[in-house]
Amino acid sequence: MDFRLTDDQRALRRGVRELLARRFDREALRAAVDAPTLDRALWRELGDAGFFALRLPEEEGGVGLGLPEAVLLFEEAGRALLPGPLVATHLAAGTVPGAAEGSAVVTSVDAGLVVWRDEADVVLGDASGAVPMRSVDPLTPLHRVPGAGAAVAAGGPTAALLHAAEQVGSAERTTEAAVAYAGEREQFGQVIGGFQAVKHLCAGMLVRAELARAAVRAASVTADPVEIAGAKLLADEAAVGNARDCLQVHGGMGFTWEADVHLHLKRAWVRARLGMTAERAEEAVAASL
Repeated sequence: MDFRLTDDQRALRRGVRELLARRFDREALRAAVDAPTLDRALWRELGDAGFFALRLPEEEGGVGLGLPEAVLLFEEAGRALLPGPLVATHLAAGTVPGAAEGSAVVTSVDAGLVVWRDEADVVLGDASGAVPMRSVDPLTPLHRVPGAGAAVAAGGPTAALLHAAEQVGSAERTTEAAVAYAGEREQFGQVIGGFQAVKHLCAGMLVRAELARAAVRAASVTADPVEIAGAKLLADEAAVGNARDCLQVHGGMGFTWEADVHLHLKRAWVRARLGMTAERAEEAVAASL
């Protein structure tokens, strides 16, 4: 399988990265952490750029691209720690009025949790009696639905794959952050990147991120549910493991509120428990063997 991106795919990825760098830089990220409200103007701008309507046919007002291109967009969203129910809104495009254009924000009820909620949101599933609960990730508000059992609207394999793509983007970003910090921070008269232990940490992060990225992109081509389950397992492992190792490279600095590393770890924890959890993914892969 040829994993090289086409010129159009590179241009798509570059365009989204430039948009997020301009509209959701570190200052905007920190503002969102301090006051976790969704930037509706940015949401509409994502809609104008085709983020949500990417897979809708052109005759229905969409971009007419496929799952491999959607994965590229969600990788970039994961890199930037873009908040909000991106996957639910993307999946609702063409079904819920306003979702494709970004004028409506669509949340979902997943395993008894409402992922994000605001007065103007469209909620998929029965969210009656939803009670706010504390979320480990300050950028992912959660509400518990009393009496809800299994997932109400998890979104299926496609949702799992898009969440996995976000995890891959996060894993790649924490790898870059660790390498950059290791090349700047000095101890005992030399940069810590020269120490063998730090080299091994960074090398392991790169391997995890590359393996997860290959699995996610392969699954986006085949759309096979079992391959998606395996890709989700690898992506969750990469996002959580790389964030932990990035914290290790940063040392005490990584555990401060001012550093962004902890935000990647917290978001990775939340994504790993939404939709297709490790337990469900393992069962899907085992059943196919």
